Amino acid sequence: MINFKGWVNCRYTIIMFSLFRLLLIVFIALWLTGCDSPADRPVIVEFWAMGQEGEQVKALLPEFERRHPGLRVRTQQIPWSAAHEKLLTAYAGDAMPDVFQLGNTWIPEFVALRAIEPLDERLKGWPVAALNDYFPGILATNRLEGQTWALPWYVDTRLFFYRRDLLAAVGFTEPPATWDDWLQAMARLKTLDGAERYAILLPINEWQLPVILALQHGATLLRDRDQYGDFQHPRFREAFIFYLSLFEQGLAPPVGHAQVANLYQEFANGYFATYVSGPWNIGEFRRRLPTALQGQWMTAPLPEFDSHSASHPPAGQEPRVGASLAGGASLTLSRTSPRQEAAWKLLEYLAEPEQQAQFYQLTGDLPARQSAWNDPALASNRYAQAFRQQLQHVQPTPPIPEWERIASRIAYYAELAVRQEINVDEALAALDRDVDRILEKRRWLLKREASR
Repeated sequence: MINFKGWVNCRYTIIMFSLFRLLLIVFIALWLTGCDSPADRPVIVEFWAMGQEGEQVKALLPEFERRHPGLRVRTQQIPWSAAHEKLLTAYAGDAMPDVFQLGNTWIPEFVALRAIEPLDERLKGWPVAALNDYFPGILATNRLEGQTWALPWYVDTRLFFYRRDLLAAVGFTEPPATWDDWLQAMARLKTLDGAERYAILLPINEWQLPVILALQHGATLLRDRDQYGDFQHPRFREAFIFYLSLFEQGLAPPVGHAQVANLYQEFANGYFATYVSGPWNIGEFRRRLPTALQGQWMTAPLPEFDSHSASHPPAGQEPRVGASLAGGASLTLSRTSPRQEAAWKLLEYLAEPEQQAQFYQLTGDLPARQSAWNDPALASNRYAQAFRQQLQHVQPTPPIPEWERIASRIAYYAELAVRQEINVDEALAALDRDVDRILEKRRWLLKREASR
C-alpha cells in the first residue's frame, strides 16, 4: 500500500528545493545585473578617421578617457581610397559612426544628405576667441547656408617648394616677390648651365593650380548661385592662359604624376627647381632628399597675382601673399547618433590647441587652430612657416556637392589644352558645357524650392 502522507511530504520537499534553486538563480542574476547596470557601463563613442590619422589619433584618446571616466572611444581606421564609399554605405544603411572625419570638399555633400548635425547651438558655449583662433579661410569651408557643420581638424594648402641653391645661381637669394619675378627666375633656371632642365613641375592631371590662379584673378568659377559654370569669364580665361603659358614657354614639362618616375630624385638632380605642393611633402622631402641637399630647399607662399604691385616690397616687409586653396579635413557629428553629447565632448577635446599641437607631432598634419602653431615643435619648423603665412590667404572652393566632379573636368580640359589638342576657347566652352550638365539637378532642386 502506498504511503500517501510520505509521498506528499517528498513531493513538497522537491518543490520547495526547486523553488529555492530558482530564487537563488534569480537573485544571482539580479546581483550580476546590478554590478553591470546601464549606469555603470561606459558609453562607447564610435569614431571613424582616415589614413594615418585613424591610427595616430589613438595616442590622444587615453587622456580623453581619463577626463571622462564614463566614456570610451572605439576608433576605426579607414583608407582614404575607400572612405567616401564607406561613409555613403553607412549612411544608406543607417549605420553612421558618432564622430567622423570628412575632407573639407566632402562637407557640402553630407550636408545635402542631412547626414551631419549642425554645431552652432553647441558652439554658443565657446568663447568668441576660440572660433576666431581658426584660420578664417579654413573655417569657411565648414560653414554652409549660414550654419557651421564641422570643425577643422587639420589644414593644408598649396605653395612653392624650391631649390634655394639653384635660385641663388640665377640671381635670387630670396624667393621672388611677384609672379613676374618668378617668371624671370624660371626663364633663367630653364637655361642654367645649358643643362636639360625645367623650372617648375606642374603635373597636368591636377586641377589645383588652374583654380588657384583663377582665384587670384578674382574669378568665381560658378555663377547664379552656383547653378552654372563661369569658366569663359575673362578673369578665369586670363588665369587659364597664364597657366598654359608655363608649358608653352618650356618652363614646365607636359607630364602627369605617372610620368615622373621619382619626383624627389628629379628635384635633387635639378631637373626642376620648383614644385607647387602641400604640407605632406615637408616630411617627404626630409626623408627622400640626399643629406647634402637638406639645407638647399625651402618653402615659400604663392605671390599675389597683380602685375601692378611693386616688384619688390619695401625693406622689412614680407612679400604680398596671393590666394591659395583651403584644404584639409574636419570632424563632424552624425545627425542620427544617439550619443551626440558624448560625441561632442570628443570633438571638443580634439579641437583643443594642445591636442592639435600633439597631433602635429604624431602625424605632421598642420593644426587648424592658430594658437597651436606656438608649440615649439611647430614654431621651430622653418619649412612650416610659409604655410602659416599662406593659410592666412586661402579660399574655399564652391560649397556644393558636385565640386569633386567639376574639379575632375577642370583637370581633364586643362590637360587637353596643355597638350594642344584643343585651344583655350574650345577648352573653356567645353568645360562650361560639362559643368552645366553636372549642375542640372542642382538647378532643378533650387527651382523646386523657389516654387514652394
